[in-house]
Amino acid sequence: MTAQKVPHSGLPTSEEQGETQVPNWKKPFRFYMASLSLWLAVLLVSLDSTGLAVAIPVMTTQLGGTTLEAFWASISFMLAVSVVQPIYVTVSDVLGRRIPLFAAFALFFVGAIVFAVADNMATVIAGRVLQGLGGGGLDVLSEVIVTDMTSMKDRPLWVGLLSFPMAVGCILGPIVGALFSEYATWRWLGWYNLPMIAVAAPLAFFFMRLKPLEDSLVSKLGRLDWTGMLIFATGSVLFALPLSWAGALYSWSSWRTLVPFIIGILFLIGFAVYEKRPLQPVYPHRIFANVTAQVTLLGAFLHGAILYAALLYLPLYFQAVLLQSPLDAAVSILPFCVFMVVLSGAAAFAVEASRKYRWEIWLGWVILAVGMGLMALWDRDTSTAESAGFQILAGMGGGVLFTVPTIAMQASASAVDDQGLAIGVLVSFRLFGGLVGLACGATAFASTFGSAIASVGPLPESVLVLGNSASAVGFIPYLREIVVPQDLMEGIVAAYAESLRSIWYVLAAFAALGGVASVFLKELSLESEETGRQNWEANK
Repeated sequence: MTAQKVPHSGLPTSEEQGETQVPNWKKPFRFYMASLSLWLAVLLVSLDSTGLAVAIPVMTTQLGGTTLEAFWASISFMLAVSVVQPIYVTVSDVLGRRIPLFAAFALFFVGAIVFAVADNMATVIAGRVLQGLGGGGLDVLSEVIVTDMTSMKDRPLWVGLLSFPMAVGCILGPIVGALFSEYATWRWLGWYNLPMIAVAAPLAFFFMRLKPLEDSLVSKLGRLDWTGMLIFATGSVLFALPLSWAGALYSWSSWRTLVPFIIGILFLIGFAVYEKRPLQPVYPHRIFANVTAQVTLLGAFLHGAILYAALLYLPLYFQAVLLQSPLDAAVSILPFCVFMVVLSGAAAFAVEASRKYRWEIWLGWVILAVGMGLMALWDRDTSTAESAGFQILAGMGGGVLFTVPTIAMQASASAVDDQGLAIGVLVSFRLFGGLVGLACGATAFASTFGSAIASVGPLPESVLVLGNSASAVGFIPYLREIVVPQDLMEGIVAAYAESLRSIWYVLAAFAALGGVASVFLKELSLESEETGRQNWEANK
């Protein structure tokens, strides 16, 4: 099966214009400055996705929050990101990329300030929602714009380069979060975003020149799928909310969990059916028309669930089970993050050299499943070699799956103008998977911890709060300070280890499912030199 080449909106290709597509590194100065703005935007989102994890216990304690509020500080960000990403893509397809891009910068800027000045968990969550509304646009539009700026033939290289700030953020995020929470204040996790935006936004404004879409603003607004966006946003929120509180605030059998969950599923099914109708749908059905796209999107969803859950719970393992400080915990997860960085870039460059992607995706899923499965062996006596080695395996697999599926997804698009949309859909699936992964992880942790701590026996006054699983995360900073009998301390640590072990099992199962599904991928051509209707303007 090979990818088709379809004319893009009647515009002449570079060959028809008597030009040659500029290959690989030979780009004008403006191109690199525009790329730098995108790299900074991706770095911002990556840092904010991971930086809060190690600071959550300290922040929750200072603000008097519960475990549910602590997890929602991360989940609310992911929820907002996942809901708005497809909306940003469809709006940018109609209005052009620049307007939604700068709107995303503005929302992220305001959200960072709200987060930084918060004096209670409700305000923290509100700030995270605003950051998520902006971060969703920055994340997805960066990948879409890279697609606009390059041809399919050159894209593996530039996709690989874009993966570096994503992965670097995964490394620096926990370290920055630990440094701020331990030696300054967690509020700097909001303040440090502002100077980065002050650099990235002007670079995009002055150097990013994409071909404008010719039409009036009224006509463009009329083509937007307003109904579809509303149905999708409503269904996504109703689907995700009960996942976050099931087993913690309410049981799975409670009507407060089941009713919104079922209604959310019905909304999403209705959204999928409705999307056949609009001229400019949020999720065009043609994007899902072949098996490679279907398998790649399923893989992106599972990869997101694994990646974001791992980045949240790995630091908690080192703090709660090995009793490390936030900074030490951030250092301890470096094997996972560093190897994810290295493999995310190396895998894309390997595709650039071999012009094949399927074998890398297969290998990535196998390594990721093995690495996550081995983490279930961790306990208080786990050696440094074991903790680092298992993380290295998981990081290698996760890194490969960070970049290579984006290439497969774009190759699956039959029309060149659908490639940006295809990558936008994939990023949305990955982040929506991250949302579900975080929510399921929170549910598994809270559900398991209650029974695990009950098996320890009667708790003394100093740790009586642990009888309520909602306080488990907020109590982590005190674990290194409390004075209790050794056998009781071992039981408490074992309860945390067992709760986290349930998460590693779930993530390993997700990886195994992704590996099985990837068998059905097709190897499609990567040789197209066409560019879409919002491509780079070479003469400006």
